[in-house]
Amino acid sequence: MNIQQLEYIVALDDHRHFVDAAESCHITQPTLTMQIKKLEEEIDVKIFNRGKKPIEPTPAGEEVIMRARQILREVYELHNFVSIEKKSIEGEFRLGIIPTLAPYLIPRFLPQFIQENPSTHLRIEELESEQLLKALHHDRIDIGLMVTPTDEKQIKEVPLFYEPFLFYAPYDHPFMHNKFIEDKLLDPAKVLVLTEGHCFRNQTLDICGKENQTNNAFGFFYESGSIEALKSMVRKGIGYTLVPELSVDSMTDSPFVRRFAEPEPVREVSIVVHQNFSRQLLIEQIKNAILDNIPNNINKTKNIKKIKWR
Repeated sequence: MNIQQLEYIVALDDHRHFVDAAESCHITQPTLTMQIKKLEEEIDVKIFNRGKKPIEPTPAGEEVIMRARQILREVYELHNFVSIEKKSIEGEFRLGIIPTLAPYLIPRFLPQFIQENPSTHLRIEELESEQLLKALHHDRIDIGLMVTPTDEKQIKEVPLFYEPFLFYAPYDHPFMHNKFIEDKLLDPAKVLVLTEGHCFRNQTLDICGKENQTNNAFGFFYESGSIEALKSMVRKGIGYTLVPELSVDSMTDSPFVRRFAEPEPVREVSIVVHQNFSRQLLIEQIKNAILDNIPNNINKTKNIKKIKWR
C-alpha cells in the first residue's frame, strides 16, 4: 500500500469512471486499473463494484475510501507544515561557532542579520570543532559555523568562502623581505600555535610541515587559545605564526603580514547542519548576511590550496 494507490481510489470514487479518474491523476487508465487491483489484492478487500454503471464502492470499499481520504488529508497537512517550517525562522535558534572565527565573523554579519530578521533570536556559543560536531549530532545546537570538510555523512555543509592563511612575523624578520612566503621555508619549531583542539592549529602545523616538527626553539613552551595573544607575542619579537585573513587589522597588523605564494593555502569556512535540519531559510539568511559583510578580497585568489584540519 502506498500514497499513490490511496490517491487513485479516491479519484475513482470522485469520478466514478476509470478514464476520467486516470486523467485527473495524470496517468493512463490501465495503470490506474492495475494499481487499484494490486491494492485490493494486498488488503484482500474488493473496493469497487465494477458491475455497476457508473462504478461505485462496495460497502467495505466505502470504509477504505473514507480512511484513505483521512490519511491523504493528514499527509497534505504534514507537507504543508514542513513547507511552513522551512520558510519560517521565527523563534530561538542555537548557533555554534569555532573560536578562530567568532571574534572576526560575528561582528561582521550579526547586525545585518538582526535587522533583517527581527523575529529570530540566535543563541550563540563558541565551540571547538569536534565539540561543535558532537553538539550537532546530539541536537544541542541547530546550526554551526566552522571549517570544513568534516567528512561526516550526517552533516550537511554549505561552503561560504575560502579564507587565506597569512604569515605573521616581526617586521624585521628575514622572511619579511620577500613579497610572498614559501611554506617550505617555515620551521615548525619556530611557529607559535594554538592549543590542542583548535582546527586552526592542525592546519598551521600542516602548512609548516608537521612531519618535520621538532622541539620548539623558544626556550619555553607556550600554546594559546587566542590568535590575538599569538599576534601580540610576535609583535614583541618572539617567533612567528599564521593567522586567518579576517583577523588582520589593516591599521595595526600590516607591517607584520605577508601573503603566501600561490597556490595560496586557505581554509574552507561553511555553515554546517545535521542532515535532518529543515529550516533552509535560516541557512540562506545567515549565508547572505555573511557574504554581504566579508571583505571583497576574500575569495578573489583563484589558485588556492585547501588545507584540511582532520
